[in-house]
Amino acid sequence: MLEALPLTVWLTGLSGAGKSTLADGAQRWLSRLGIRSLRIDGDQLRAGICQDLRFSAEDRHENVRRAAHIAKLINEQGLLVLVSMISPTELDRQTARSIVGADHFLEVYVRADLEQCRARDPKGLYARVQRGEIAQFTGISAPYEPPRTPDLTIDTTTADETYCASLLARLVLARSTRQDATFLQLASPSP
Repeated sequence: MLEALPLTVWLTGLSGAGKSTLADGAQRWLSRLGIRSLRIDGDQLRAGICQDLRFSAEDRHENVRRAAHIAKLINEQGLLVLVSMISPTELDRQTARSIVGADHFLEVYVRADLEQCRARDPKGLYARVQRGEIAQFTGISAPYEPPRTPDLTIDTTTADETYCASLLARLVLARSTRQDATFLQLASPSP
């Protein structure tokens, strides 16, 4: 069983890009290795602790801020956290990184083209936008700023779900296990 350092892995991307699917898949991979992790999903937060929030820019930012504080609390208990939230702006993600702490934060951009997200539409949101039922929708009528320098970009447009989840799990292993961290330190050239 591997001992994992407490990290927050923050998955960002459009609705339907595959953030939750990848987080679930990576969690299964990590669990098989004995690494315990918790998931924070934006939809679940909106249904509970963030149900008082709407979709203004300020409320979206507050949603991210709350999630980051929850992730930090979980990290302080020694657990790895996988957060899947749209987190539409660079400022949102910088805020999350600042709250969690840069040394404990990995940003993962889950990229899929808009047409693929519309085709998937797991929650029926794009159809609701098309019918005029949702006014401010990220990526269409509200902005989404792709990360400038994510720790990992996973393009789910054509890649297999299992392969994408394994990429995410490998990033987590490389950055969070004491065994790998020690190996990386030993393998680094001396200054």
